[in-house]
Amino acid sequence: MEKPVVNHGEMSILDTAAKNGENAESYDVIVIGAGHAGCEAAVAAARLGCRTLLLNPNLDHPALMACNPSLGGPGKGHLVREIDALGGIMGIVGDDHVLQMRRLNTSKGPAVQALRAQIDKNAYQRGMKGLLQDEPNLYLREGAAAALIVENGEVQGIKTLQGSIYRGWTVILAAGVYLRAEIFLGHDHYPGGPANHLPATELADSMLALGFKVERFKTGTPPRVHRRSISFDGLQAVPGEKGTGGFSFLNGGREFPQLACYLTYTNEHTHRLILDNINYAPIYSGLIQGQGPRYCPSIEDKVVRFKGRERHPIFIEPESGESEELYLQGISTGLPEELQRAFLHTIPGLERAEITRPAYAIEYDYFPPTQLKASLETKLVARLFFAGQINGTTGYEEAAAQGLIAGINAARYCRGEEPLILSRTEAYLGVLLDDLVTKGVSEPYRMFTSRCEYRLLLRHDNADQRLTEKGYQMGLVDEGRYALFKEKNQRVYAAMERLEQIRISPSAEINERLAGLNSTALVKPQTLAELLKRPELHYNDLGALLLQGEELPVHEVEIISEVETMIKYAGYISKQETGVQQLRKMENKIIPVNFDFDIITSLSSEARQKLSEIRPHTLGHASRIDGVTPADLSLLALHLERTWRHRKKEKTAPGEAGR
Repeated sequence: MEKPVVNHGEMSILDTAAKNGENAESYDVIVIGAGHAGCEAAVAAARLGCRTLLLNPNLDHPALMACNPSLGGPGKGHLVREIDALGGIMGIVGDDHVLQMRRLNTSKGPAVQALRAQIDKNAYQRGMKGLLQDEPNLYLREGAAAALIVENGEVQGIKTLQGSIYRGWTVILAAGVYLRAEIFLGHDHYPGGPANHLPATELADSMLALGFKVERFKTGTPPRVHRRSISFDGLQAVPGEKGTGGFSFLNGGREFPQLACYLTYTNEHTHRLILDNINYAPIYSGLIQGQGPRYCPSIEDKVVRFKGRERHPIFIEPESGESEELYLQGISTGLPEELQRAFLHTIPGLERAEITRPAYAIEYDYFPPTQLKASLETKLVARLFFAGQINGTTGYEEAAAQGLIAGINAARYCRGEEPLILSRTEAYLGVLLDDLVTKGVSEPYRMFTSRCEYRLLLRHDNADQRLTEKGYQMGLVDEGRYALFKEKNQRVYAAMERLEQIRISPSAEINERLAGLNSTALVKPQTLAELLKRPELHYNDLGALLLQGEELPVHEVEIISEVETMIKYAGYISKQETGVQQLRKMENKIIPVNFDFDIITSLSSEARQKLSEIRPHTLGHASRIDGVTPADLSLLALHLERTWRHRKKEKTAPGEAGR
């Protein structure tokens, strides 16, 4: 099969397969699965000029929100902002279907602040389907993948359960938690995926036959209940907020609907009922062997692990503006339905709760992500990319982030270009992928701000500054959006410059105003920028210090947030930038692709094994592999330096230039 050249004509040159007598459609990129990863991957590849196929068992369910219909939060919200900055679609579609928006951690520093939105899951699916259908280079097909076609270590296409064959130069597998998925309710269990969709058993078997390492994880979801059965009197309302801005930088000044959520708690009666029936929980009866997410345990796991805690919070959240079903965040469970009903009735506000959809636990296959290159291409099969929860992650945002990168890199492969690999110093996307391919996973991976070493540099409010230029250079960010980005950038720096220019002199009136802001009096003239560095003062407070007729330079929430953070935290930002420069020195030290780590006999045996398995591409990458000690790293660096000097000496040997 010859390497394709992506063109913008009516058909890809991969259609030569059909001309040669094959009864198969041909594409540059084939995406298996239309979950959050698959949708991002397919749109990115199509927009980068590739003839792209998106295959899903049910085309009415793209980007299914099978668990909590929400987006964002610390870490996750950062990912959504970065997806948007690169030209992805999750933020745009999410903003169009918000039920409630809040900015979290506003009492903490800017590094951990992020947006969280409750999303109308039904409208979100319809909005996503409309976007997919309108994409010119994207072709939608309803069908279930049964096997990959692989020849000579290279993917050639896919076969479906329906008997169809699709030829593709690259394939992105984004099958979510459906691979050999099994649903558990108490001691009852049966093959099934989220929302009772069919599992992808044949596809999972074909991956095993290809030689991929496969392990099992577990996840779950809480029960849904009917709104009419909830007693809201006495429950604590959790309102949304105005002036938060949106996930997409195109929606900075947008205001959103704010449907109320409510808070209640479990109690000792709830816990006692669960503990008395713990043998019915599949994770304690031994039916489920896969590891579940430690940071998001089931309610039965909570009451066992935290016996000293008197109560656990439950958030009652809307799922859709057109549905009476409510989501009970905080009590996912694998207990039988009758026990779910019983323990719900012990909880204030839920005493008469009617379950519309019982909770369940799911066990499924995933592929340990150390089998991937940093581009998300597999090491075992060329031109095959993995994205989403099949890589051992959890969450819509983590899946979408991987899908975007896989889609970009599959398209760049087709175009003969180097893959996009973001570093840990550039984006949470870089942290996510580096953690996966370098460290692997021992439990479903979730993005936290604590995973990011340089989180003050990688804030949710500056994702556009960090990544929009890259999106534009690749072709995912269009001219109109790029112009808006440049304009916003100019206004940020103009505002900072203006705050440096406006000088406030001490006076009785000024000091009285400062006292009203709980700030100390001026003893010498200071600029507004210097005053803004005071912890107790915020950007909008500065208006009280201006002379009559003067105004602050900007008023938009997004620009204010960025200006204030860059001025207040300038010293800390400078220190982190110094750390980034030091890390980049290690990242720039390339390890040859076919380097034989076994020749460094002084390395520990564990280090040689891990380095040979993961095959890091730089010294910095090697430094983050579990089992590689600082001593191992020093030995590797010394050997690489000697190898580099030896090669340099050979190149400059007498007579070399004349050969």
